[in-house]
Amino acid sequence: MIEALSNDEIIRKFGGRFKLTALIQRRLEELIQGERPLVERQGRSDLEVVIEEILQDKISLVEPETAEAD
Repeated sequence: MIEALSNDEIIRKFGGRFKLTALIQRRLEELIQGERPLVERQGRSDLEVVIEEILQDKISLVEPETAEAD
């Protein structure tokens, strides 16, 4: 399952490896803190759940809005 993240299409979809890694890290932290998975766990680890959520387009990386100077 982790091999799916080496697909260039997925990497481009998120704007590069760094952004994809940031998404994985943020979602892993949410799961560790008790958030419910968006896909069936089926005995999978948290990392495998996050990858499945990404593959099913259940999560995405939201860029923080930039503050405009007045």
